[in-house]
Amino acid sequence: MPASENSDTAPATPRATARLQFHKDFTLDAAVPLVPYFRKLGISHLYASPVLKARPGSTHGYDIVDPERINPELGGEEALRRLVAALRENGMGLILDIVPNHMGVGGADNGWWLDVLEWGPQSPFARFFDIDWNPPDPALNDRMLAPFLGAPYGTVLESGDLALHFEPESGKIYAEYFEHRFPLAPRSYATMLSATDEPQLAGLAQVFRALGVEGERDAVRAAASIALDMLAGHARTPEGRAQIDAVIAAHDPKTDEGRTRLHALLEAQNYRLAWWRAATDEINWRRFFDVTSLGGLQVERPRVFEATHALILSLYADGLIDGVRVDHVDGLADPRGYCRKLRRRLEGLTARRPEGAPKGHPLLLIEKILAPHEKLRRDWMVDGTTGYNFMDEVAGVLHDPAGAEPLAATWHAMTGRPADFGEEAREARRQILRYNLASELNATSFALRRIAMRDLATRDFTLTAIRRALTEVLVHFPAYRSYLGIAGRSEADRRLLDWAISGARRTIRETDRPLLDLLNSWLGGDPPRSLPHAQRRERQRAAIRFQQLSAPVAAKSVEDTAFYRYGRLISRNEVGSEPSHFAITPHAFHAACRDRAKYFPREMLATATHDTKRGEDTRARLAAISELPEEWAATLTRWTRLNSVLKKEVDGEPAPDATDEIMLYQSLIGAWPLDLDPSDEAGVEALIKRLAAWQEKALREGKRRSEWAVPNEPYEAACRDFLTAMLANDRPSRLREEVAALVRRLSPAGAVNGLAQALIRCTSPGIPDLYQGTEFWDFSLVDPDNRRPVDFAARAAALEAGEPPVGLLSHWRDGRVKAAVIARALALRARHPALFAEGEYIPVEAEGPMAAHVLAFARRAGEAACLTVVTRLPARALGDSSDPLIPAEAWGETALVLPPALAGLPLQDVLGDAGMTGEERLPLATLLARLPVSLLATG
Repeated sequence: MPASENSDTAPATPRATARLQFHKDFTLDAAVPLVPYFRKLGISHLYASPVLKARPGSTHGYDIVDPERINPELGGEEALRRLVAALRENGMGLILDIVPNHMGVGGADNGWWLDVLEWGPQSPFARFFDIDWNPPDPALNDRMLAPFLGAPYGTVLESGDLALHFEPESGKIYAEYFEHRFPLAPRSYATMLSATDEPQLAGLAQVFRALGVEGERDAVRAAASIALDMLAGHARTPEGRAQIDAVIAAHDPKTDEGRTRLHALLEAQNYRLAWWRAATDEINWRRFFDVTSLGGLQVERPRVFEATHALILSLYADGLIDGVRVDHVDGLADPRGYCRKLRRRLEGLTARRPEGAPKGHPLLLIEKILAPHEKLRRDWMVDGTTGYNFMDEVAGVLHDPAGAEPLAATWHAMTGRPADFGEEAREARRQILRYNLASELNATSFALRRIAMRDLATRDFTLTAIRRALTEVLVHFPAYRSYLGIAGRSEADRRLLDWAISGARRTIRETDRPLLDLLNSWLGGDPPRSLPHAQRRERQRAAIRFQQLSAPVAAKSVEDTAFYRYGRLISRNEVGSEPSHFAITPHAFHAACRDRAKYFPREMLATATHDTKRGEDTRARLAAISELPEEWAATLTRWTRLNSVLKKEVDGEPAPDATDEIMLYQSLIGAWPLDLDPSDEAGVEALIKRLAAWQEKALREGKRRSEWAVPNEPYEAACRDFLTAMLANDRPSRLREEVAALVRRLSPAGAVNGLAQALIRCTSPGIPDLYQGTEFWDFSLVDPDNRRPVDFAARAAALEAGEPPVGLLSHWRDGRVKAAVIARALALRARHPALFAEGEYIPVEAEGPMAAHVLAFARRAGEAACLTVVTRLPARALGDSSDPLIPAEAWGETALVLPPALAGLPLQDVLGDAGMTGEERLPLATLLARLPVSLLATG
């Protein structure tokens, strides 16, 4: 049942999006032949990863180095236009992922960054990046730390890997260290050219020396350009080039004299070269989290906004894109102000869009992680988030709450790790603040110290004490960040600070407790606008630093650390989720959907993204363990005993330890392909390779026995050997067969969960998003595993065959039944766009002995209506069944009680082509007799 083809123009509100990850091996042109497939599937808009010019070889596009160009590795603007032309021909649109928070820095390909290195505070781009030109360290006054060296500065200098090079086209001389280029300040050429006794170079040196005189910035730059042209001209003669080569040789670090000259030259620059590890303690510019190759932008400055968004706004005005997804909005100084400004700018361009491009409200979505108690601010003028909150909700309702405590007890008993995720997360936060984000913590503490120094009553609170108090507040902060403004804090922000400070009071030293009240005051308790101008600016600056620190602390400590330490059940360790909230009730799920329908009906609904820790069906399979905690405990007891002989000892401890071992078992079970026979050597070897890549990342992200900064190679090797040995085919214990047997036991329930998840996503309020390739089963692990090439030909063939889901259930292992459910549901959305864009959300209750095992809801708009029904918590009811279908007799007398809005309506079985009438009670034994999910709809 293909999607409707009755419109030549993409709908203003997307019906459904498909996320594609573009890179040099999958260009914009590569997507063109896929457009008809996506249209037939029911997708109205492609949703593209960033397409602006990124670092060469980037596989994700978030390391943009030139926001004024479409990435040539993707085919450039011509390829983008070809893709958009294909989309328009098929009545489809394009949503673009944009990155306002940061750019790729270091290297030799970001012109703005290189200009800042060359000119320092005098660069027109010096305020584009979030650089503190007056940091606490006086040695960095009007300079910036450049922590891009692979070893301590002195060691690198002696190695000869850092050396001068001449660029004859521009006349510039620069220092180069592998892929990194460090331009030299033009004023320093005078000293450099004086390193030889050549009179012609002495004359040129005099020209450069004149640049040191204070003057108007543009005039100084123009004079420098002339001087560099003169140097380039001099180098065009053999004699001149030989003289410049002699200058380079005079600074050769392989000689004592040359090394001394080179060091003196480098010390005179607008930057201080340093070992990359120095960034943790001393960096004076904002990074993306702790990634030194990504530099933070001050997009709140009008010039920065215009420069970084000119092309994006032009693409929208020209009808090439229809909306944007804003990456990492919590990294910005003022997310609310940014979103409102972007909304106004996009809507102001709507009238300029060409014929054939939708003229409605442009879609504006933000990547935002919401805490369980947090609501998206409605005054931001956005359409919603990119769907992590929905992903958490749908996963939570498919987990059995009864499994939470026994699984936590098993985890704690076998590992000694905390049973409570909150305790694990707080420990991780302290570690991240101590080691990974120490420089950012120091900078925020210093900003608060400046406030303390203004008042005689507070000036004796030391920087160290402020840092201790600030650390405890951040450790207990219950969300990514607050959003303090000139008027102070909102009620929601007040609750966040109260929560954090209350927690800090329990863990801070008693002597530091008075500081907590001061922090409360400084961070918005006293509205900045009520203060004198100088104090107001200091308060705002400190509040911004605090907020831009709390977000990366949350991300690095929770998603990138604690998620790899806490293994009660890793299907709940997912971006946007809080593992301590193990499950949610159907009532809570319905409430969230009703809120979305009311406040954010255009919000994205995701169940897999490029950032998820594991595939949507990997999670769905593992969710079945929540129903079988006793069986899981027995399995762990047996496997840990069988495999104990395979462990090695590293640093006096077993490798892997129990924490890493149990999380490995879960990943093994979740990722095991449905068609993998345990005797298939090549197949098992391919799985081991994937698991080994996941394992290395997990060990380093967890930061317990290894980490990215200092990999513990002996421990990692022992863990890798353990993985290989435990799955060896010649083991007497035949663990392969046991794993395969457990996967066979869990997979039918996992398939039920996977189909339920897919159908709920396609019919809930919001815009369903399909991550590339997840039309079929998605048993991927964390990136790069979830970014592997997709066999679109197989998916297109399955769609073309057009078989109904009920006819494919007997072949459920090949994934076509999932693709068919998605296609049928999206086709219904295409036939009734108003029903899903504006329709009322109505929870539907069940009565009977199996009522807890079904989730149902209806949508109604005018004469159009539909009913979504999915099986919930199927594992125990399935028993040892090899098919993902609860037997009809197991449902007994359980039935749905239809609301008046649906009673009496003629309903069509969308997934099975049968007809029925919306009676007051619908027996589940009939409704779910052929599929574990059902979708009924009018016409």
